[in-house]
Formats: sequence, C-alpha cells, structure tokens
Amino acid sequence: MLNAHQQQILRLLIASHGMSRTAIAENMKLSKAAISPLVKEMLNAGLLEESLAESSGQGRPSVLLKMRADSAYFLGASLVGEQVVLVLIDMHGLVLASTHMPLDPDPQQLSATLAAAIPDLIAQKGISADQLIGLGVTLSGFVDENQAICVQSALLGWKNVPLADMLKQQTGLDVSLENDAKALAVSEKIFGVAKKARNFTLISHGDGIGSAHFFQGQLHRGAHGGAGEIAHCTIEPGGRPCRCGKRGCLDTLASLTAIRESVRDKALETQSIAELEALAVKGNSAAIAILHQAGHALGLSIANIIQMNDPELIVIAHQPQSFDGLLKTVVMQSIDSHVLPSIMGKTPISSIVISEQSWARAAASVAAYRFIIQLPD
Repeated sequence: MLNAHQQQILRLLIASHGMSRTAIAENMKLSKAAISPLVKEMLNAGLLEESLAESSGQGRPSVLLKMRADSAYFLGASLVGEQVVLVLIDMHGLVLASTHMPLDPDPQQLSATLAAAIPDLIAQKGISADQLIGLGVTLSGFVDENQAICVQSALLGWKNVPLADMLKQQTGLDVSLENDAKALAVSEKIFGVAKKARNFTLISHGDGIGSAHFFQGQLHRGAHGGAGEIAHCTIEPGGRPCRCGKRGCLDTLASLTAIRESVRDKALETQSIAELEALAVKGNSAAIAILHQAGHALGLSIANIIQMNDPELIVIAHQPQSFDGLLKTVVMQSIDSHVLPSIMGKTPISSIVISEQSWARAAASVAAYRFIIQLPD
C-alpha cells in the first residue's frame, strides 16, 4: 500500500515525461534524502523505472524516474456507440487489445456479457486478472457524483441504474462510471494534450455536444454531477425544439445532428460534413449558411467559457473530417469576436480527432484517474 508521499510522487510522474529525484523533492518541498527511500520502495515494487536524461554537454546526465508501462493495467468499456467497445490499456495509456460486442439495453445482461469478454481480452497479452487495477465505463448521460449510478441516459433508456455495482459483482473489479465528455477530458489530462494543464475545458463535437472542465488539476463535477452540460445552454431563444424539452439549445444549432437536419431542410445532396464543406468551397450559399450558423453558435459558447473560466487550454474533440475548413474557421472567428479584446488569442485551442476506440480508452483512463490522480493527499 502506497503512503501519501508515494501517491504524490505518482501524480507528479504521470503529469511529466520523467523527473529526477531532485525535481521531485523540490516539488514536494522535501529533502532528497527523504525522497530516496520512498522511490527505492516503488522501484522494487515495479511501479517505476529509471532512465538517463539527454546530456546537456556538462557533467553527468541526471537519472529520470518514470512510471513503468507494465506497472498497472486498466479496462475501459464504451457504451456510446451502437456496439460496446472494450479495451485494455497500460499505465502509459497505450491500447494493448480491444474487442466489440452487441450493446444490450438490459444492464444485467450487459454486465454479464462484458464480464465474459474480459478473460479472452487480457489473455491476448498474457496479462493475468490480478494485474488489472480497475474497469472504467463511459456512457452518454448523467452519472451521480459517486460514479456508481447512471442517473439518466436517453440513448440507453436507463434511469437510476447501479451499473458500477452490477459490474463489480460480475467482474470483481473496482468499477468507475463516467459521462462520455468527462471521461474524454480525463483521458486528455492523464495521457493527452492537456497533461500539463491544471485548468482546461474539453468540448466534444459529434452527434451531440458535450463539455468537461478541469479546475486546479481536478475534474469539476458540480453539485449534482451535471457540470459541463453545454449542449443544453440556450443560444437561440425560441429556436428549434430540443430533445431535452427546451428550444434553441446549442445542440439544435451546432451538433452534427443539427447540421444534418439543416442539410435536409435545404434539400442539399450531401452525405457527410466533408461533402458539405466541399459545396461551401464551390460557393453554395445554403452550405455556407449552414456551416456559419453551426460555427457561430459553437464559437459563441466556447467564448463564454473562456470569458467565465479563463482556462489555460480549450480542447475540441471531433470526428474525422467533421471539423475542418469553413466550420473550424467560423468557430475561431466567433470565439475571437465574443471575448474581451484583452484576452483575445490568449487561450490556446487544440483539436483532436476521436474514433470509436477513443471513448473506450477514455473509460479506461477514468479507472486510471481514480487510481492515481484522485488518490488522497
């Protein structure tokens, strides 16, 4: 069992590409002599490894400590798409194996199916069950603050489903349940572009729109677990009806679903966002108007987040070929035109492409986050 100081060492290393004992001691405000026995114990336990830093040309290169990739393994299951995607990742976030299975709407049957798939998945890499630390599950919907119950998921037709407990009974693993956008933010915090950011926002842009926030290095859940529900912020009062029961939500203007509805309304013959972008390049006024409306709404929402939260970084996660060309240009222009001149351009905006497997990796990242980032101080 790791003590509080060793837990803090793990947090420092997961947020870096390697640190020397001296740097760790300085960060923790402890002496190097106090750090050394803690590190030695972690090296002997197989949690850490040593490597030499690149030489600066003067003196001996320092010895860096890093997390070992094989020090822990995590499973992640995505219930976001039409099928369940289950992946196995290591401590560096690398997907080692994956499998697909039907998405059964019955939670008990789903739990049994997932549990049955785990032995074959980990056997592909010669990993035993006792090397697994936990299982993360991500879905579209509301999750309670204890990450144990799916409060509501319109996609799955669930209300107050104790999925984490069901899966724990079936698998024997610690199970973490999380909303899809929050899980993706956790993944980027631990393994991705937001690794060094303490305050950032992730926007997921797809058939629906989601967001999640990290404040001071911690995932912000809100009082009721609903922080980040950007999709249902009103952008156009009295606008299109939304599935939530309101009108003019961001989802009805800027999501891929909304864009496709606008394409149908305008009777445009396009099958994808890429084709819509191509029409816009050719000067099709309807295509240009659709992309302008979506980009303006999304950019306005991001500008409001920047104005309110002053993040270090905005990450926009999107599907392949769905956030290029005019749409992206309009989003960026809308952001700049709706923030104060004094902060214009000061918040870096990074975009990442997500795949079906990304959501499952994000789910596994939630299990890793629970193991490392949220260990008690």
